[in-house]
Amino acid sequence: SKSCLLKGNGGSNPSLSAMFQVYVLKSMSDNFHYIGHSTNLDERIKSHNSGKVRSTKGRRPFELIYTENYSSKGIAQKREYFLKSAAGNIWLRNKLMEEGLW
Repeated sequence: SKSCLLKGNGGSNPSLSAMFQVYVLKSMSDNFHYIGHSTNLDERIKSHNSGKVRSTKGRRPFELIYTENYSSKGIAQKREYFLKSAAGNIWLRNKLMEEGLW
């Protein structure tokens, strides 16, 4: 199952907290976009913003701009890999541009 949350259209749903979340972070320093997945999004964002993630350390701070929720790790990973692909990146960019988030 899949659901998504664009920044600004509501809060988090507690019943989804155990799900796997694919997320997009936007660097506030250079507009770089980072795509990942996690079961604990709040802690993962803290890790990115505190410099504990090597690939994003030099691009802090980050803002969460997009999430999708999945019921299994495998599905979340496949979605993350798709969004990182050329076709997925085009889809994501168009989606976020429509929302004024890119």
